[in-house]
Amino acid sequence: MTDEFVSTDHGTGTEPMRDLLADVVLPRFGGDHGDAVGLDALDDGAVLPAGDRSVVLTTDSHVVDPLEFPGGDIGRLAVAGTVNDLAMMGATDDVALTSALIVEDGFPMDRLDRIVESMGTTCEEAGCRIVAGDTKVMGGGDVDGLVVNTAGVGIIPPGTHVSDAALEPGQKIGVSGTIGDHGIALLAAREDIGFEDPLESDVAPVDHLVDAAREAGSIAAMKDPTRGGLSTVLNEMARKASVGIEVDERSIPVADGVEGASEVLGIDPFDVANEGKFVFAAPPGDAEAIVAALRERPGGADATLIGDVHAEHPGEVVLDTGVGRRFMTEPIAEPLPRIC
Repeated sequence: MTDEFVSTDHGTGTEPMRDLLADVVLPRFGGDHGDAVGLDALDDGAVLPAGDRSVVLTTDSHVVDPLEFPGGDIGRLAVAGTVNDLAMMGATDDVALTSALIVEDGFPMDRLDRIVESMGTTCEEAGCRIVAGDTKVMGGGDVDGLVVNTAGVGIIPPGTHVSDAALEPGQKIGVSGTIGDHGIALLAAREDIGFEDPLESDVAPVDHLVDAAREAGSIAAMKDPTRGGLSTVLNEMARKASVGIEVDERSIPVADGVEGASEVLGIDPFDVANEGKFVFAAPPGDAEAIVAALRERPGGADATLIGDVHAEHPGEVVLDTGVGRRFMTEPIAEPLPRIC
């Protein structure tokens, strides 16, 4: 461990965070988990054998700024984020959540009411319940407004969980929709920048899309491109499986408003968080069927295949821009802190 102090870079989901986890967290919390998928897998959740079933468990804390933004709020973000982490592991049924609210003294009661109402509505949308919780009130200045932690548990048949590390050469890579919506919308709202095309976060539970995709074909690997965006997730999946990924930039769906705003702001939409999308890998025939199924569902109209898995360049992602090819690297640090 070389850093003396923790910095915002350690929370980006990229290399500094991996170093923090490797140096400080995993030596204490990792270890041999036997048949379970444990913390050392650094997947979206754990998978614990429980008799003739398996339990999927995940948790996340949310510190978004602003707390309410176009298309959502911290409550919807917290519920959708946890539901989506469970879904990425293959758990979409028999799902229950916990909620822990840490509220700053002086926080407007009507605003808290709206956010909690939003959590309940998002739970109804995802078909889950919040079954346990905790509320703490901190002194003024001890916390910035409101922090929400959610944990989730889901029950699945043994051996049916989905990994983010099972890529093999020959598979296709797809995405369930447009990329960059959440991060760019948050930055525009935070900086009060208006654009001709209204920007809205894509924050939403994707469990119903995952169900449709898995009914249509065999998914080898899934991951939601949150912190660090699409570029970080693709690099993480390639690195874990020791394979190369090649993606066609022209095939990656980006909404016109997001593309225009990204150019103005000087931010690559591939590097920022999405909160209602997922990346998947599947055999070619299945991948096409999965895309067709997703396009028939709300939230999946822009699903498409964006690339292939190769044996060449293991651990790296190659981006075909149409005029050349270059490595698609993950951002060194989070370009937009506090967006999820």
